[in-house]
Amino acid sequence: MFGLSELAIILIVVIAVLAAKKLPDLARSAGKSARILKAEARAMKEEQALAGEPTTPRVIEGETVTPGPTTAPAKVPRPATPPDAGDSRTQD
Repeated sequence: MFGLSELAIILIVVIAVLAAKKLPDLARSAGKSARILKAEARAMKEEQALAGEPTTPRVIEGETVTPGPTTAPAKVPRPATPPDAGDSRTQD
């Protein structure tokens, strides 16, 4: 009978044979992810190193809008509604 380690080796070989087409793509995407993670970690370290120094505010060019006078919305008259036929308060 097979032991646990033999079954694990057989399973790994079967997966490698069946997924041989996808392995290069998986390795490539794993490498890209590792590079991105490394670059982000480096950027965070640089940002933390610069955090001790006073920074100047970043200027974003744009349009300045001054608030105008506020006006109340105009009241719209409600149309008259006929009384309900089942309303007990109305009499004919």
